[in-house]
Amino acid sequence: MKSDLHGEIRPARPEDREALSRICLETADAGKDASALYSDCHYPGLLYVLPYAIFAPDFAFVLAMGEQVVGYVVAAPDTVAFENTLEQEWWPELRQRYAHRQPQAALDMKVLSQIRTTGRASAELTGPWPAHLHINLLPLAQHGGWGRRLIEHQLTALRAAGVSGVHLGVSLQNEQVCAFYEKLGFRHIFRRNAIYMGQSL
Repeated sequence: MKSDLHGEIRPARPEDREALSRICLETADAGKDASALYSDCHYPGLLYVLPYAIFAPDFAFVLAMGEQVVGYVVAAPDTVAFENTLEQEWWPELRQRYAHRQPQAALDMKVLSQIRTTGRASAELTGPWPAHLHINLLPLAQHGGWGRRLIEHQLTALRAAGVSGVHLGVSLQNEQVCAFYEKLGFRHIFRRNAIYMGQSL
């Protein structure tokens, strides 16, 4: 566990889940606040953070400053196994819950379509880099090296679990962040619906 006078990286707890969902929403527009782009504030978190906190809790970490959770890094150590778990234990309930939900804001359909027809990660990614991760920080935590510390904390956890490699996706609208990941040892894999980067562990 890493901490200083201003912040602490610790395992995510069940009571953090609302904060995780909020952070996901407020960074879902290529790192900027996407509150105006979704009619339901929980939509992004259903895809990008809550499943990890629930089904891969050993790889879900938050950055807390005082009593406030201001960032997180989550990962699935085995992407294929994680996708199988979600197909059995996560998506069916959401498909039922949102079966008749209609899009009302700009990005609603992005979430609703993924719930209804979930994709699978490419074998090009999951072969060499079986794990994947997501990281998001609120603006007040985007300085001071916290992003680097969160990533390093996650990579340490993945290595300790014997994971051989990890990948991540960067929004095409947020390409400038690739330089940050390159400094942490990630390299470009390919560009499609996102910019994919990987690192052997």
